[in-house]
Amino acid sequence: MTAQRLDIHRVVRILRNAVKSLPDPSVTLVGKKWKDPFRVLISCLLSLRTKDETTLPASRRLFALGATPEGIERLSVRRIEKAIYPVGFYRTKARRIKGICRDLRDKWQDRVPDNLEDLLSLKGVGRKTANLVLTEGFGKPGICVDTHVHRISNRLGYVRTKTPEKTEWELRKKLPKEYWIEYNTLLVVWGQNMCRPISPFCSQCPLDPMCRKRGVTTRR
Repeated sequence: MTAQRLDIHRVVRILRNAVKSLPDPSVTLVGKKWKDPFRVLISCLLSLRTKDETTLPASRRLFALGATPEGIERLSVRRIEKAIYPVGFYRTKARRIKGICRDLRDKWQDRVPDNLEDLLSLKGVGRKTANLVLTEGFGKPGICVDTHVHRISNRLGYVRTKTPEKTEWELRKKLPKEYWIEYNTLLVVWGQNMCRPISPFCSQCPLDPMCRKRGVTTRR
């Protein structure tokens, strides 16, 4: 099987069915619950290098103190730190969140911009976060590539890339646009539960017959 022969339409159909009984990622839950680009942005920043079971409670604690750029910008860095602890790098994130809220107030009239270029102009917002805000916050097409999307897209043989950024550009070329919004959620859920970084559950995976298993050295 070559990468060109992988039926991505079939892959998406299988994953849609397979993830129905599995929990959504924390940022997806935030998007579904509040449908607010600002909360998606802040939750995504909190989720970096942090497990979902830590991210969602931290987001709720922070939003209880302030749910708008104005509300959070008025908080002291120390209070933000206490609210989001124990997310990874909580001190750095507290300063970054306060700075972003200040920029949103000064430059965007308390609104989160709805295009990639402007989102990337916010200090501390990278391509992964910007694309996730577009898809989960605004319902606009975007290719959000995290470690799961990068790993599984390569394992399947759909792309052959060495970095998440290169994976994003390849997916922009070949992934049908109808799947751009949901592709990240499907692969993140699958990566967290089945296609693990080390020793994935290939024997239980419905994608096993079509997967090239690139980079897989041990499996279950």
